[in-house]
Amino acid sequence: MAETSWKRGSGLQSSTASSNPAAESIVAVYEPSHLSRNWQERLEVIVETMREMSRQTDPQAMVAAYGRRMRTLIPADRWLSLSRRDLAEPHFRVTRYSGWDEEINPWKSPERLPLLQGGLVADLIYGDEPLIINDLDVDLDDPAFDFLSGMRSLMAIPLYDSGVALNMVLSLKEAPEGFHHEQFPEIVQTSNLFGRATSNLVLADRLETAYETVDQELKAVADIQTSLLPETLPNIPTMGLAADYRTARRAGGDYYDFFALPEGRWGILIADVSGHGTPAAVLMAVTHSIAHMYPGPATSPAKFLRFLNEQLCRRYTEKSGMFVTAFYGVYNADVRTLAYASAGHNPPRLKRCSCGTVFSLDGVGNVPLGVTDDTQYGECSEQLFPGDRILFYTDGIVESQSRTGELFGVGLLDEVLTDCESSEQQLLTKLLTRIEEFTAGSPAIDDRTLLVADIR
Repeated sequence: MAETSWKRGSGLQSSTASSNPAAESIVAVYEPSHLSRNWQERLEVIVETMREMSRQTDPQAMVAAYGRRMRTLIPADRWLSLSRRDLAEPHFRVTRYSGWDEEINPWKSPERLPLLQGGLVADLIYGDEPLIINDLDVDLDDPAFDFLSGMRSLMAIPLYDSGVALNMVLSLKEAPEGFHHEQFPEIVQTSNLFGRATSNLVLADRLETAYETVDQELKAVADIQTSLLPETLPNIPTMGLAADYRTARRAGGDYYDFFALPEGRWGILIADVSGHGTPAAVLMAVTHSIAHMYPGPATSPAKFLRFLNEQLCRRYTEKSGMFVTAFYGVYNADVRTLAYASAGHNPPRLKRCSCGTVFSLDGVGNVPLGVTDDTQYGECSEQLFPGDRILFYTDGIVESQSRTGELFGVGLLDEVLTDCESSEQQLLTKLLTRIEEFTAGSPAIDDRTLLVADIR
């Protein structure tokens, strides 16, 4: 093993050769007086150190706490930390120094850290190896002279990242021959394990910050999306309404709307964009805009869906591969009829309380919107009666899953629909409670929209 020294202007030199090349890079040392300490005492210090580290959530506080602990195990008269991250050789920064009165956070304020180049410290950190200098004599012209002056022993501990020493810790002593070899390998190992833990904490902190930024943006998207939904449900003669809209994420792709039409008629639209999150929310907003651009009253369900489909195909969905399922009905409040057309959407369930039957409004159906621009949509009409109840919904309702992966399905919807005594709002509340019980509070994997219509 080589004994290394530093002389003014001479660079790093080995005074003896070694037959082991690997050993030449490590001149291991440890505080001799520390070896006499009982191993149980040392173990206790280590355990307490690890406990304290495990409680840390801020990397700056973690480094400070670890430094205090380690200086009790590895006494030094001075120490400093270095970094060459994002720098070109021979530049480096001093990130921490025991002689500073003010602690600088290198992750938050890197511009405040001293930027130096060349000299002993550059040789050490760009050398990528652990090293001991037990006869240190620094030249007055060395860029790091102010940090190293008066010191005669140096222990350099590289902290590796992607195989190179992007960071390094220097422990210094005023006396020559201040460091010895016995525990140096373990010191290098422990320091690098701590360095990785710190890096992970820094990464976690940055990810949390990035997540908070994205979450704020998604919240803004969700707020905009919510503003596109009806602020209040319309007052439709002979029809009571209740609605609930919940996204699986901040923003979603479900959409429902109402359109006041001539002669006491009302358009009722429910739609579901494929996918989840922001992309679905964007296409949902696009669909909303197209629906409100329809030329003239949307009194024909088939023509209305055809218009939506042509606009989506020609402008928005051709390259994205996304699509929109939709159901559009026109309710005539005077005669209680519902003319409707469907574009691949879940057919609403109709409960006829006068006879107790439940069936789907599936007289027509076709491919979703945004698939092909030449789709022709048919329409159908259903005579409704007082006491009838219609449940419009998106597939996030029937595809809600239990803890065991079972789907909620249409059958459980029909079970709740057997209640013909509750108001539309009470029935909606019962449906939501039943879904919550079925899923045992599990987060929704898809957006969920329910719209209950009670024919009066």
